[in-house]
Amino acid sequence: MELYSIIKKPLVTEKSTRDREDANTYAFEVDRRATKIEIRSAVEKIFKVKVLDVRTMNMMGKKKRLGRTMGRRNDWKKAVVTVAPGGSIEIFQGV
Repeated sequence: MELYSIIKKPLVTEKSTRDREDANTYAFEVDRRATKIEIRSAVEKIFKVKVLDVRTMNMMGKKKRLGRTMGRRNDWKKAVVTVAPGGSIEIFQGV
């Protein structure tokens, strides 16, 4: 897989912001087929940081209703990446 197709976008929520400040962890939405090893190498090469740990979760899409019809959002995969002390990812700065 290509590096930029593995990491889709950063997740900026209240919980991820708190975790970033407290535990130096960053959350990303990643490709559903990506493995932990691929995610680790992509983050290390794109952001030039040392990754200590990668945790992944498969997030189920929520059920949504539009009038009489029921729909469903797509399933997606979340990765929480722990970066070595002293390292940081610049795209999250100032958020």
